[in-house]
Amino acid sequence: MTRTSRREDELTAVRGAGSTTVLIIGAGINGISLFRDLALQGVDAVLVDRGDFAAGASAASSHMIHGGIRYLENGEFRLVRESVQERNGLLRIAPHYVRPLRTTIPIYSTFSGILTAPLRFLLHRSGKPQERGAVLIKAGLMIYDLFSRDGGAVPRHRFLGRCESLKELPALDPDVKYTATYFDASMHDPERLALDVLQDGRSARATSYALNYVEAVGRDGDAVVLRDRESAEEFEIRADVVVNTSGPWTDLTNAALGDQTSFMGGTKGSHIVLDHPELLEATQGREIFFEHSDGRIVLIYPLKGRVLVGTTDIDADPREPARCTEEEVDYFFALIKHVFPSIPVSREQIVYRFSGIRPLPRHEDTAPGFVSRDYRIELDDSAAVPTLSLVGGKWTTFRALGESLADRVLELLGRGRSVSTVGLPIGGGLGFPHTVRARSAWMQANLPGADAARGDQLLVRYGTRAADVWAHIEQEADRPLADGALSVRELEWMVDNELVVRLTDIVLRRTNIAFVGDVTTEILEELADALAPLMGWDGDRRDAEIEATVQLLNDAHGLSLAVPTRR
Repeated sequence: MTRTSRREDELTAVRGAGSTTVLIIGAGINGISLFRDLALQGVDAVLVDRGDFAAGASAASSHMIHGGIRYLENGEFRLVRESVQERNGLLRIAPHYVRPLRTTIPIYSTFSGILTAPLRFLLHRSGKPQERGAVLIKAGLMIYDLFSRDGGAVPRHRFLGRCESLKELPALDPDVKYTATYFDASMHDPERLALDVLQDGRSARATSYALNYVEAVGRDGDAVVLRDRESAEEFEIRADVVVNTSGPWTDLTNAALGDQTSFMGGTKGSHIVLDHPELLEATQGREIFFEHSDGRIVLIYPLKGRVLVGTTDIDADPREPARCTEEEVDYFFALIKHVFPSIPVSREQIVYRFSGIRPLPRHEDTAPGFVSRDYRIELDDSAAVPTLSLVGGKWTTFRALGESLADRVLELLGRGRSVSTVGLPIGGGLGFPHTVRARSAWMQANLPGADAARGDQLLVRYGTRAADVWAHIEQEADRPLADGALSVRELEWMVDNELVVRLTDIVLRRTNIAFVGDVTTEILEELADALAPLMGWDGDRRDAEIEATVQLLNDAHGLSLAVPTRR
């Protein structure tokens, strides 16, 4: 029996039962958050996704947990208040992945935007874009402080003039007049955070199941027809409530279930990742966040020893794959030159690019930047079983959104909430050590025999769940893989516990090998060779996995890997 039996066991259990209390379609962060919340309430649920967990819109974020200062201009005060509360909460309950992030806005004028801001606020559209000046940004940050400070735990924003700004950031454009600095939060490993939330749900309820690569393809009376994309086998499942959390693809999922909706109107956001030590040094460890000349909010963000640059905001069709285009790369280079004019950048320094579609509501003629980032829940009670559709949602508010969705589901089931997720640690955030001394003591106690570098790698990747991973690793002889990015025994643990199905699951979401530009054809071959006996792959499947991964990395992420010769 191969270690894929864990997923096979879950598939067998779901097929055998033929029913559950709640079926959740879409395993992005919001579907996963709902799954966790329901499991904690003792409600059985089955979560399915046509791809891997957190592989769609959730994998294409700017790696930020932020309060959304710019949403103030949209008048979305409720969303900003909730966002900063959730940001502050995630810093406490998920400290292994969410950390404070100093953020600086370069400002080039004093009064710009004051006359047009009321029109932007009221009409949510504008003519020629006009940058926001110091007075407008100062007013916004004062309001933001009122929402954001968490009883004084978060520092107030501060303004600096040109001279002081250039002392702190010497490579900054010398034409800058001011800088404003405040704190938000970074999210270093979004997909791993999503997996950690998922593991909480799986642990909380033995009769709740999560299935990746399983697609909802239709309805048969009161049953939903699912297809296992690995075997092509179809089977039916009945539920008391169906919840559609498939993000930008919500309308397409509803159509497959026989319901025509027009809820969604997502926009494409692209990013590039640069291996650029000079640009990394120029940021001084802080995010540079500003409005470009076209009115888009953009960022330059140090992350994992690289620099993340984004993002665009372009209307997109969810039926087409989102790709970062050469025009968008030119746009990113122009904005880098705008902020750091003395630092050259080239395409050779791009190690990774990615693009996704935001799950925004249909917005007609509203400018993309003004489309609400808030969420709402739509109920279709005319279907054979009550069906909820989530419209909108973002990473920062996933816990609160999961709670709101769960409350609607509990209401439909005639049940009450028994457990609150407010302040409840997520997975490896429980008992996470915050200081250098505490980290050292924790690793000595929980990772005996691990050297400092390996212990730190595991703690960063899993939080305090690293203790379980290390206990597995120590049971047998181990050897490193992918230049030390992980090991054979750790890979085995991932297959056993994280429902790995494909090679792409490892290089794109279980690790950050691709994101930081460390993936090569040789590494893919090495990983496929290590995965083959764990997954029960024959030579043809092993070769097909490598080819599919190379094709995806080249097409979607801008790499130029060669396809190896088949064995």
